Amino acid sequence: MSKGTSAYLSAQQREVVHQLARSWLWRSELPTWLLMVAVYGGWFASVVYWQTLGLTLSTLLLILFTTWYMSLQHELIHGHPTRFPRLNQLFGTLPLAVWYPYGLYRDSHLAHHRNHTLTDPDEDPETYYLSPARWAQLKPWQQQVIHLRNTFPGRLLIGPLLDMGATVKTLLNAFIQRDTPAMAMWTIHLSLLSGLFYWMTLHGLSPLWFVLTVSYPALMLTKVRSFYEHRAEEEPLARSVNNEAALPWRLLFLNLNYHSVHHDLPGLPWYGLRKVYLLYRDGYHQRNHGFRVAGYGEWITRFWRKSVEVNAHPGTQKDAQDAHSFVTDVRHQSSGNYRPDLSANDAAATTRRAS
Repeated sequence: MSKGTSAYLSAQQREVVHQLARSWLWRSELPTWLLMVAVYGGWFASVVYWQTLGLTLSTLLLILFTTWYMSLQHELIHGHPTRFPRLNQLFGTLPLAVWYPYGLYRDSHLAHHRNHTLTDPDEDPETYYLSPARWAQLKPWQQQVIHLRNTFPGRLLIGPLLDMGATVKTLLNAFIQRDTPAMAMWTIHLSLLSGLFYWMTLHGLSPLWFVLTVSYPALMLTKVRSFYEHRAEEEPLARSVNNEAALPWRLLFLNLNYHSVHHDLPGLPWYGLRKVYLLYRDGYHQRNHGFRVAGYGEWITRFWRKSVEVNAHPGTQKDAQDAHSFVTDVRHQSSGNYRPDLSANDAAATTRRAS
């Protein structure tokens, strides 16, 4: 995991962020510890007491907690609540969402955070774009499937299915190619999943029911967040959206709707993303060239039947010499070298005047 520099809007913003990082709340990571208790407690309680709650209510709760767990895994990958990656991995290894081993998600996501290659289909493992050559190789019906997937309903309905197929292919390739680390990762994942399913059957809950009515809908909810998060833009720091979503979505996705802020400052804890965004809203609007929406309802309205154009990648000019300046740390390192001389409100006002 290579180190780099966070992309601050200004020196004043850096001062403010470092000041926030020295606060007791940020240093204690208390919100994330409480989040883990809520997610794990809620998920396991929903299984243990499903007969008391009723199948419908327990299923809905499990969808909620499973989606929340995937948001928590993302937070763990970025170095919260501890500075020890192996300990964070331990907190996120249980396959509550079924499909993706933590290690697979971690490696893919950290590669995705190389901002200078963001959306590049040859470099970004999480992009929806295809290379022009790959797009040309697709048969007409396959291109139609991609177009359907790029509508809002299509992303939710068939997007998870396509991802699951790719994951199974990754699993098979690991064993066909005898990739020892990948085989170990998958063996641990499948062993834990088998134990989890067995534990479910002891409580009378069908694992098949869980996969079909909990895991798949939870994956669908994650597709709400990731719908058009990134676009192919010449300026790397203008490729990520800021989505001013409503409170329930913000809580479920742990403020990742402020995606441009997250890619600029990937080490910010989830409870800091909204605060920093609101302080520098105009600055971020300028930085990412107006790539901002009022909420997920805007995507639903605009792309209910129309396909968002993330098919063949249009290509961008990349300056390899300056590429390192867009590689960011996965966690903000607080430092005693910064002495903030501006309040957050003063810094925000300065940014607004500059914009």
